[in-house]
Order: sequence, then structure tokens, then C-alpha cells
Amino acid sequence: MSVSSLTEERFISITTYKRDGSTASTAVWVMSDDRRRLLVRTGAQTWKAKRIRRDPRVLVAASSASGKEKGPQIPGKARFLDPSEGPLVEQLADRKYGFLKKLSDGSIRLTSMIKRKQPEFVYLEITDRDEAGAEAGQQQV
Repeated sequence: MSVSSLTEERFISITTYKRDGSTASTAVWVMSDDRRRLLVRTGAQTWKAKRIRRDPRVLVAASSASGKEKGPQIPGKARFLDPSEGPLVEQLADRKYGFLKKLSDGSIRLTSMIKRKQPEFVYLEITDRDEAGAEAGQQQV
């Protein structure tokens, strides 16, 4: 099975690896521009972003909005996109999630006004994990 099989899902569970080798999962919105790679927006300071900076190996699965997995986990690798690709991901999210995205963005803006801090997002590309990458990732843990 390939990560590309998840491009039409509304939510996926993304599992990342902690320093001690244990895992942590969370549900995220998922977009795709070419039906081969998954695109994800997340906060720059989220734990998943911090863990991916250290170890790009991930497991992804179709899930509910709450993160309950609805299918098998698929090994993948995450890569941070250049910030210039952010508008593409935002446009894809607008198209896929419509009013829900507008509601979410409004909530984020309100929270950032209260905290007096601009929200920082990072954009991830998730692709299939190749065997060489899988071995290298296992050595890091």
C-alpha cells in the first residue's frame, strides 16, 4: 500500500517517533496536488513538527477527525516544504475543506490576537518511505 492511497481522505492519522522510540499519533487534514504525495499544514512549534525535524519517518493511516484509525498504517517520510509552497497548500485546503477551513482560520486568528502572536505554520510533504530511508531512520532511534 502507498501513501498515495490516502489522497482522497478528509483526515489522516500521522504517527511520529519520539526520542525514546515510542510513537505519538494525531489526526490532521490532508491535501494532495498530484495524487502521489500528501500535503499537511501544522503549527511550526507542534510536537509533531519537532519530532519530524529530528526523524522524518512517519506512519500514516486513514482516520476519523478524532484520530481513530480506519485502515492500516503506511510507512512514509515527511519533508518540510519551502515556505514558498505554503500558498499552494493553503489553496488546496480552501478547496477541500471550504467553510470548515474558514472557521478554523478564524479561530486561529482570534487566538493569535489574544496572544498577540502571529501563527506560524509549516507545510509537510509525505511520500512513500524507500527502503534506504527506512534503514537510515531506524539507525537514528
